[in-house]
Amino acid sequence: MSYAPSANRPLLQVLREPEQMTHLALADWDLLVRQARCARLLGRLGYQAEQLGVERIPESVRPHLEAASRTAEKHRTMMHWEIHQVRQVLGPVTQKIVLLKGAAYVAAGLPTAQGRLFSDMDILVPKADLAQVEQALLAAGWQPMKLHPYDQRYYRAWMHELPPLEHRTRQTTLDVHHTILPETGRLHPDPQKLLADARPLPEPPLYVLSPTDMLLHSAAHLFQDGEIGGALRDLVDMADLVRCFGAEPEFWPNLLHRARQLELGRPLWYALAHLEWCFPGLTPKEVLQQAQSERPPWPIRPLMHLLIRWAIQPELPEHSTWLGQTARWLLYVRSHWLRMPPRLLLPHLVHKALRRWRHEEEEK
Repeated sequence: MSYAPSANRPLLQVLREPEQMTHLALADWDLLVRQARCARLLGRLGYQAEQLGVERIPESVRPHLEAASRTAEKHRTMMHWEIHQVRQVLGPVTQKIVLLKGAAYVAAGLPTAQGRLFSDMDILVPKADLAQVEQALLAAGWQPMKLHPYDQRYYRAWMHELPPLEHRTRQTTLDVHHTILPETGRLHPDPQKLLADARPLPEPPLYVLSPTDMLLHSAAHLFQDGEIGGALRDLVDMADLVRCFGAEPEFWPNLLHRARQLELGRPLWYALAHLEWCFPGLTPKEVLQQAQSERPPWPIRPLMHLLIRWAIQPELPEHSTWLGQTARWLLYVRSHWLRMPPRLLLPHLVHKALRRWRHEEEEK
């Protein structure tokens, strides 16, 4: 079965081969710009256009890409400032602040940060320090975004992070993790192993995950805990990480070994299989072959391929299809199924449904 991008998906084509931007008609650019904005990848296209030479891009398109590039640069500057603020506040109360995802890409100067937008900041701290970390953040101006007692219990008893925090003056969002997957979930990567192998940054006590753990965390976030629908940007992040680290001779053997250590073999297989679908040839064939042992059985495997293929790409409202909507809904249900066992999931869903119904009744 072929998983090559469809010819009517210009965003996928341009992400694979940026040079194609110089050959697009204006009608293609219209769809491409709207798809990229929907996928939060327009800044990425702006960065690619700069690398190619903006003079090779149609003049009427350039303002869109230049504005997206400026916005991405502003986001990166703001992330640097947030990292500095968190370091100032938490440095006295914990010996290790591990930056995750976008914050890590910025702080480590990785190519993945180029043209990227950031919606929040994620950090990982030792669970033993969690209470002190939370108190320090609250004293410094962060406040909980989830105030309902049930939401507080949901995060503190079952999830892998504190309830999200928002700074009361900067309106920036901070997620404080003590592990990378929900504690009630089916996979349990050991946070102590992640912390032990984290790499220090020049400004203590800031760290980032090791290269293998960085890719595994991204894979786990997308294919185990996250919502796959419309999450093409996460796949682009992983492709950038592979390009950055994959040339190191020990990276691939270490990655497969580390995935087994952290119980993340299945999410890694999904990540590698769909990187091959979107960016053919990026992963060595022998690595894909070795990862086959972690693939799901038939018929789950072909079904998941089809669902992810339909769901992960951005879908504009005017191009919405029942296949895309169904795929997104099924993968959303799957994410909850993996996150919580039935004895917790069913009461949780009932509670959320009742709360939604009460809210709707109050608004009538």
